[in-house]
Amino acid sequence: MWTVIYIASGEKTADTIKQKLTMEGFLVKLRQTNITKQQFEILVPESELDEVQEVLKDILHSTHR
Repeated sequence: MWTVIYIASGEKTADTIKQKLTMEGFLVKLRQTNITKQQFEILVPESELDEVQEVLKDILHSTHR
C-alpha cells in the first residue's frame, strides 16, 4: 500500500524530492492533488515509511538552507 509522506508545493519541488529519494533506493510516486494543481503528493510504500522519513528530513533540511 502506498502512503503519502509529503505534499510539495509545486511540481519542480516534488520532482526534486522524488529524484533524491529514488537515488537513495526508494520507490516513489507523485500524484497531483485535487485541492490545487500546484500541490503534489509524494507517495512511498508503507513498508519503507520509517526509513524514508529519516532521509526526507535530511533532504528537506538541505533544500531550505
